[in-house]
Amino acid sequence: MLEEKVFNTINRYDMVQEGDKIVVGVSGGPDSISILNILNNLKERLNIKIYVAHINHMIRKEADEESEYVREFCAKIDIDFFIKKIDVENESKRLKIGTEEAGRNIRYNFFEEVAQKVGANKIATAHNSNDNAETVLMNILRGTSISGLKGIEKVRDGRYIRPLIECSRDEIENYCKEKELNPKYDKSNSENIYTRNKIRNLLIPYLKKEFNPNIVDGINRLSNIAAEEEQFINKIVENEYKRLVIFVNNKEKEENNNKSDNISENNYKVILNLKEFNKLENVIKSRLILYTISKAYGTSAGIEKIHIDDIIKLCNNNIGNKYLIPKKGIKIYVKKGKIFFIS
Repeated sequence: MLEEKVFNTINRYDMVQEGDKIVVGVSGGPDSISILNILNNLKERLNIKIYVAHINHMIRKEADEESEYVREFCAKIDIDFFIKKIDVENESKRLKIGTEEAGRNIRYNFFEEVAQKVGANKIATAHNSNDNAETVLMNILRGTSISGLKGIEKVRDGRYIRPLIECSRDEIENYCKEKELNPKYDKSNSENIYTRNKIRNLLIPYLKKEFNPNIVDGINRLSNIAAEEEQFINKIVENEYKRLVIFVNNKEKEENNNKSDNISENNYKVILNLKEFNKLENVIKSRLILYTISKAYGTSAGIEKIHIDDIIKLCNNNIGNKYLIPKKGIKIYVKKGKIFFIS
C-alpha cells in the first residue's frame, strides 16, 4: 500500500525518469530505511539504479551499530554502500556553527560527493509529511514569509527528491513492522533540546489534543497551497525580470540599443529599468529584488525584509545618486532611471 503511494508521488511530481541514478541518504531510522526498501522494490518498475550514502556522526554510542546495520541491509539487497565517519560536534565547534547545521552540511556535501563518484543525477532524502508540518511550524515561529509556508520542497533544483513527502510517520512505522525492517531509532529525537524536537514532541501533540486532531494534515494542505501560489508568483516575477532587465553581467540585451554610462568600466551585475520597476506592486517589487540578487550574486541569503524595504524606498525616491549596501559584496545604486546591482 505504501509502496504504491510513493510510486504515485514520484509520478505526480515527476521526481524520477527512466535511467536515473539515485543516491539515497540512509541513517538507518524508520524513514530512511523505508525509502531505501521501497525504491529498491520499485527500481525495476522505475528503471533506476540506487546507491546508499550513510554518515556516522559519532555523536551517540549507538552510531557504529547503526552504521553496521545499514551496511548489512545494503549487502542483503545488493546495493552499493558508501560511508563517511566524522565527528560532527568537533566540526561544529571548529566552524562555530550549531551541531544541527554542521550535521546537515556534512550530510549534503557527502551526498554530492557520492553522486559525483557514481555519476548519479538525483539524491533522495526521507522527509515525510510530519517533517514538512514541523518545518512549516518552525518557519512560522521564526517569522516566515509566504515562501516559508511551503515547507520542504518535493523536488529541489531538479535534483533532490523527497518520495516519502506525502506519507505520514505512522504509515512509515507500520510499513517497517509489516516488512520486518527493524530500523534503528535515534533516542535523541525524544530529547527536547532542539527546536524541531520541541515542535514534534510538545507543540504538535498539544495542538492535536486541544485544537485539531488532524493538525498535520491541515498544515500540509496549507503547505501545498503556498507552494502552488509561490510557483505562480515566481512565474510573474521571472517575466517581470525579463521585461525590466537592461543589462546582465556586462552583456547588454540585444533589443536594447541605448548604451549605459561607462558600462565597460564598472563591475555591474544587473541593471533594471527604474521607471517600470516603480510601477509594480510592492509584493512583486520585493520578489523581484530577491530574484535579481539571486541571479546576480548566486544567492539572496542574508537579505532581509528591512533591506528590501530600504531598496524599494531608494527606488521610489530616485533623488540624486544613492547607494545601498544591504550585504557585504552587494551594492544597489540608482541613477538616471536605472537600478544598478554592483559587486
